Amino acid sequence: MSRPRESGVKQARKSASGPIVAVVVPCYREANNVLDVLAGIGADVRHIFVIDDACPDGTGALVKGSCKDKRVQVVTHDRNRGVGGATLTGYERAIEAGADVIIKLDGDGQMDPAFIPQLIDPIVKGEADYVKGNRFHDLQGLGQMPFLRIVGNLVLSFASKVSSGYWNVFDPTNGFTAIHAKVAARLPFERIANGFFFESDMLFRLNILRATVAEMPMPARYGTEKSTLDIRKAVLEFAARHFVNTAKRILYTYFLRNFNVASVEFVLGSLLFLFGVIFGATQWRESVVTGVPATAGTVVLAALPVILGTQLLIAFIDFDTRNVPTAPIHPNL
Repeated sequence: MSRPRESGVKQARKSASGPIVAVVVPCYREANNVLDVLAGIGADVRHIFVIDDACPDGTGALVKGSCKDKRVQVVTHDRNRGVGGATLTGYERAIEAGADVIIKLDGDGQMDPAFIPQLIDPIVKGEADYVKGNRFHDLQGLGQMPFLRIVGNLVLSFASKVSSGYWNVFDPTNGFTAIHAKVAARLPFERIANGFFFESDMLFRLNILRATVAEMPMPARYGTEKSTLDIRKAVLEFAARHFVNTAKRILYTYFLRNFNVASVEFVLGSLLFLFGVIFGATQWRESVVTGVPATAGTVVLAALPVILGTQLLIAFIDFDTRNVPTAPIHPNL
């Protein structure tokens, strides 16, 4: 993919009326990469907050001693809080500094700071509240991504679509993001996941606010850095968290905030489907134990609720996929 264009938005930001842009760089063992990342951040950015998340390699101290950029401020955690906790600390500092747009840029060098103008463009134009990078847009660039990461992202993407309600968003684990500061200020910081589930949990929290999310195509870029994510532990944790967020989102969206035809479809569909499955399984077990075949009426009584329930749940999913927020909320905050 070619380098991002220098749009009219960039020129507009040079004026006094342009938005104040802040970059948050969460760091954990990034001493080998962070200085190059900071050097690539353009003059369009007003504030840079480097969050040393109790780095054992002294990333924060390295930045303080070697980086002469006056925009850079280093915040050091006394204990490790995870990438989410570090990012939220940066959000707080950026909001206090009066930022209009806040960017999350990891310190591992996988995200090109040259794409910052393109990343914030939808927010500056008032088209979105939150923008995520998408490494899957350019199929040629996927050759740089490890195969297991591609498979893992596909699974996580679908799970994130279900739990967050943003069926139009892909690449949920991509940490190159931008958010309007007014929207960030409305987030429940104390409830957002601090670990690697942070990116997916952010989407869930944004949907509760009915914020608009957009994507920016970007190339996949990998170096020699090693992820600290334990895949085996993450699978169980992510599955449990996605299930909980899905249940919460459906409850908030279709029962507490509103009650419509989709709510009825979900309730009736779930009840009919469960009844058919449980009744059918009970009758099948009884038939096996007694050796007496089930009657045609029994089979129909088990199958019909399953069929009707499935149809109602499909109708609910169809409604849900079209219920993605489309109107930005930050102009009204």
